[in-house]
Amino acid sequence: MTDVIKRNNVRTIGEGDQAIILAHGFGCSQNVWRHLVAAYKTKFKLILFDFVGSGQSDLSAYDSKRYNSLDGYAKDVLEILEALNVKDALFIGHSVSCMIGVKAAIAQSSYFSKLIFVSPSPCYINDEEYTGGFDKEDLNSLLELMDSNYLGWSSFLAPQVMGNMDRPELGEELVENFCATDPDIAKEFARVTFLSDNRDDLENLQTESLTLQCSEDILAPLAVGYYLEKKAKGNTLKILKATDHCPHLSAPEEVIAAINAYINLE
Repeated sequence: MTDVIKRNNVRTIGEGDQAIILAHGFGCSQNVWRHLVAAYKTKFKLILFDFVGSGQSDLSAYDSKRYNSLDGYAKDVLEILEALNVKDALFIGHSVSCMIGVKAAIAQSSYFSKLIFVSPSPCYINDEEYTGGFDKEDLNSLLELMDSNYLGWSSFLAPQVMGNMDRPELGEELVENFCATDPDIAKEFARVTFLSDNRDDLENLQTESLTLQCSEDILAPLAVGYYLEKKAKGNTLKILKATDHCPHLSAPEEVIAAINAYINLE
């Protein structure tokens, strides 16, 4: 088997009996979880990793065929848990990683106790009966801009995604994360992220889950949270006061409080 630990730059922190695996979103790395790490490292065994192409992952391990759908990324999550001999982990995912977690839990539910989704979306494209946030033409234009000028695209999109314009350092951090990601891999991952439709997967999910939905989010409108609550069996929806797509960075105290309430942690 591929050296999974090296491939995904896997790190474990903490000595708790319960494991938490933290899965970052597009254009980011495991560093985005630092606030949750500080909150939980004395209570849980924390598993941090970078998806291939992000952070300090092994870029040579990237395979366009493996990663042409979210299934390849879900396999990575399962292989990490297998390599560490972990079962019944609490999965916390951000953005696209939420659906990666869904796919992993459907494939092998024994690895997971509960799933926590931070700013999830099963589909970003609007249709007649669903509001995903983007018309397909607008999304294609955004992806074309990324193809022609990835750094410019990152500098434009990241601050919009982060919101909180009164705290520009948050947007600057996300720009740095985007720009630190391998551009060629990022372009492929972006298409997999934004063009995937995982709505049908929700009805096959048997693991209980929590959705942390921001009250305003340009990538995942409120309608997405309500849709997920309706379609995913055993899903609980919590609408946050935070107004952006990355509340684990902009409003970590609110995210941590919501997680604590869900897992009954005092």
